[in-house]
Amino acid sequence: MPSVELNKLVFVARLARIYDGWRTAAQNEDYASIADTDALFLVAGDPAGEDEPTRKGTCVQQWLLGYEFPSTLILFGEDKVTILCSASKAKILSQIEGTSGPVPVEILAQAKKEQTNDSLDRFFQLYASKKRVGTLIKEVHRGKLINDWKKLLEAADSKPELVDMGPALSTFMAVKDAEELETIQMAGNLTSTLLKHYVIDKLESILDKESKITHEVLAAQIEARLGSGEGANAKPPDPKVWSKGKGLSDVDWALVEFCYPPIIISRSSNTGYDLRYTAESTDDSIAHKGVFLVAFGLRYKSYCANVGRTFIVDPTPEQEEQYTLLLQLQQHLLTQIKDGVSARDTYQAALDFVKEKKPELEKHLPKSIGFGTGVEFRDSPYLLSAKNTRVLKENMILNLGLGFTDLVDFSGKKYALQLVDTIKIESSKSVLLTDGTRSNNVVMFFLTPQDAEKPKKKPPVAPRKNGSPSKATVAGKVLRNQRRATQDEVHQTAAAKLAEHQRELHHQLQAQGLEKFSEEGEGKEGKEGKGWKKFQSYKGEGGLPADVDDLRIHVDRKGQSVILPINGFAVPFHINTIKNASKSDEDQFTYLRINFQTPGQLAGKKEDTPFEDPDATFVRSVTFRSPDGHRFDNICKQITDLKKEANKREQQKKELADVVEQDNLIELKTRRPAKMPEAFIRPALDGKRLAGEVEIHQNGVRYLSPMGQKVDILFSNVKHLFFQPCDHELLVIVHLHLKAPIMIGKKKALDVQFVREATDAQFDETGNRKRKHRYGDEDEIEQEHHERKRRQMLNKEIEAFAQKIADAGTASNGDTMDLDVPFRELSFEGVPFRTSVRLQPTTECLVHLTDPPFLVVTLSEIEIASLERVQYSLKQFDLCFIFKDFSKAPLHINSIQSTSMDDVKNWLDSVDIPMTESPVNYNWGPIMKTVNDSPHDFFQNGGWSFLGRGNGADSDRSDGSESESEFEADSEELHEVESSDDASAYGDSDGGSDESGSDFGGGGGSDDSDEGDDWDELERKAAKSDLKRADGGKKQDSDDSDDDRRKKKKSSGGKPNGKPNGKSNGKSSAKTSAKSKGKGK
Repeated sequence: MPSVELNKLVFVARLARIYDGWRTAAQNEDYASIADTDALFLVAGDPAGEDEPTRKGTCVQQWLLGYEFPSTLILFGEDKVTILCSASKAKILSQIEGTSGPVPVEILAQAKKEQTNDSLDRFFQLYASKKRVGTLIKEVHRGKLINDWKKLLEAADSKPELVDMGPALSTFMAVKDAEELETIQMAGNLTSTLLKHYVIDKLESILDKESKITHEVLAAQIEARLGSGEGANAKPPDPKVWSKGKGLSDVDWALVEFCYPPIIISRSSNTGYDLRYTAESTDDSIAHKGVFLVAFGLRYKSYCANVGRTFIVDPTPEQEEQYTLLLQLQQHLLTQIKDGVSARDTYQAALDFVKEKKPELEKHLPKSIGFGTGVEFRDSPYLLSAKNTRVLKENMILNLGLGFTDLVDFSGKKYALQLVDTIKIESSKSVLLTDGTRSNNVVMFFLTPQDAEKPKKKPPVAPRKNGSPSKATVAGKVLRNQRRATQDEVHQTAAAKLAEHQRELHHQLQAQGLEKFSEEGEGKEGKEGKGWKKFQSYKGEGGLPADVDDLRIHVDRKGQSVILPINGFAVPFHINTIKNASKSDEDQFTYLRINFQTPGQLAGKKEDTPFEDPDATFVRSVTFRSPDGHRFDNICKQITDLKKEANKREQQKKELADVVEQDNLIELKTRRPAKMPEAFIRPALDGKRLAGEVEIHQNGVRYLSPMGQKVDILFSNVKHLFFQPCDHELLVIVHLHLKAPIMIGKKKALDVQFVREATDAQFDETGNRKRKHRYGDEDEIEQEHHERKRRQMLNKEIEAFAQKIADAGTASNGDTMDLDVPFRELSFEGVPFRTSVRLQPTTECLVHLTDPPFLVVTLSEIEIASLERVQYSLKQFDLCFIFKDFSKAPLHINSIQSTSMDDVKNWLDSVDIPMTESPVNYNWGPIMKTVNDSPHDFFQNGGWSFLGRGNGADSDRSDGSESESEFEADSEELHEVESSDDASAYGDSDGGSDESGSDFGGGGGSDDSDEGDDWDELERKAAKSDLKRADGGKKQDSDDSDDDRRKKKKSSGGKPNGKPNGKSNGKSSAKTSAKSKGKGK
């Protein structure tokens, strides 16, 4: 049975369509070119090159047979169809040989190599017997079969007359059947998805950040959404894009390809504005103003769908009117193009509409406004032009391409507008098969309005479709509908808008969870259980140590085994099968007990250790007795040490499991690489700390230390690139967050920094001569001025170098590598690890880059954010991020000042992260275990709704009801629960305990009420307190807050005199110092 299966029913139906049209050609003008022919001859030579357009003959093969058959000749005779092909193709085509079509099918197979037969001669004799043959005259073919055919033609005495059958073949394929229409609709869905969920967002990002990128690179990035590379380096289609499309779950991605390379044109294109599909994206950098034209088409199962759009930055009123006219023209033509209308009438309807609305644009309308499409992308017989008299019929597919060319703006520069969609003709109208992004308020971008808002303390953070805040710069682009919607937004309070947006985000999160974790799949992608491991001590008896013949216990460190004498045999046991060994003395004997790993043991985290057959019979332990206690002491120690070494190796192996071995760095040979001198790397290399330099090469960066050490980082392994200026820091930082860790020395690193120190102790410009003539603070003022200036120059230099890294990464990977800069204005203090640090949002992340350990949280990977310990009486709250990958432990950021709560909420809402509020901390270990056990059941039972929603999004929940959740930790046991080691992996997460919060928050977020008092006030209070204690320790009524009294009682250990017990608890306040000072008096 051949591996390729042909659709016999489709072949018979379409072959019948050919013969029905051929036999009635005299009565139908569309088939006039083949009216008096004896046969139709379809030629296919070697496959066309990638740069050549698809031939019509190839399209007919795909339409008729479903596949392309190179080096194949097909002769449609009046009484039969004859096919000449190779022996391998004959096996495939034999499936249609016995079909009950309008005429029989005969297949002539050529002989294999080094063999001959008369199949070609027989086929040629049949062809030469015809008088008038229809063929595709304009097509040129190459190949061995074509050369042999030409030789026969040259030697023949008589040849049939040839006529062009191209228009007739177009008519055969023009009207689509139900299967073709379904395939074209899928192609339209694919094209629309790519436009709406990648191209628009990508272009908006480029304009918003004013990224430097060429038209050619952007076109390549669009093409890469279908996957790129071959073999081991092959990348699959981008799931971030295609998962957002509707009905694309059953797409066979191997059958999806681009009709032509995507066309990107802007004001800076050296070829100008060209609406033809033969235009190419140039290697010029994209302009960030003016008119942008984007066009691309996707082919699915050989059937095409195409779109073309115009985007305008800061359009003039005239350009807005022109584009609005295009929209109106498209809607008008959709009502005019229907069954029975000619192509000429369609073009005339468009011309009349433009004349009526804007007569001056009539001369700018192209000479054709579309063409037929299907298997062949551009079917020229169905061109929508003023001279084409062909009649359009129901179920034909057209590429409706509207536009205006050679327009001139106020500055004298030419531009063009286009609006292209794929449409299907119906009986009374036409319908669009491609969708999205054509209205004015979507395709027009505006710079920040001239009537700019009043300056605010913090820059605005506008939500983006990709979940990232746009940069708040003067040149930031905003969509037109955003600016015009501001009047409506004035009437809504910020809290109401936030609550409404959060409600939408929670509904969306629940819907996505139900869709992702379906009942069948259970959403366990990326989750792998522990696998059973097989351990082998020796390959055979020859591998055993030589001294096992004495039948004594031996510990073989080399073989990682313990050899035990059992029933006269030396039996080896791998160290990984042994749990532990113990020794005991009884009377004159010493007993050695060796326990093995067996199922069912309660061994903490290892109780789920898998076994090949848990129902088999296991030896739980063996015991040996000997009067030689000293030997058993030595053996027990050796087994214990060997087990520790094995556990240590296993732990190291787990830690390094995600470390990748990078490819080799390709050094620049043609020119000197860009360098950043006097740079330090973090994590630091072994040895003395000396400044090195960073070099940018073709596919990565290299750090060279003065000691000759090298660290290479490839662009393909860089996930995020950051630049942090030294405006409020001592360092200027270029930070690379990696996709997978690498080894730097003996350390595993997921984050690598290149830093330059912003201070220089040897730098001094004041000078003795200046000091003679200046007095007061003038020297310090000048020094501060020079320091600011030097910092600005340093920021500019290092940012330019970081941008070069981003540009080189973009050129190397094909995907844009953006340079991210933290927004210090949006920063807040928190405790993600053990110390309080400043956390700064960026466009795509939340970061702390100043000191190790570094923190980089990708916003798009966050499922939901939980704000905990949100109470009126507390001055601090905690923030917990739950990731979309439920196998990752939640990230806790503790002890955030309550004064920052509104800013944190607004920021989370602006980046489209759902959030909840709780007055207490949740115990996330059991919660995540429940989620991971059955995500489907979790979302079926309401998902994250049990957390409640912050900011009034779920007003039905009260504090009392929230505290009854089975996942919430009791307030009195919270410290004990979170600080203890949990059996779950989530118990070990950094920042998960209240300990770090108490170090910086003064116990649950209450600061001393006397903070900021001067010494006189503190001494007065201390004296008053001492006086009251001297009166007999009566109940105090001082100015101290309740929190202070509780702390004081706890620190005194319950002693009535309040003397310290020697344990400081890590807290020291000015009040305590003042009191002790008062006592000294």
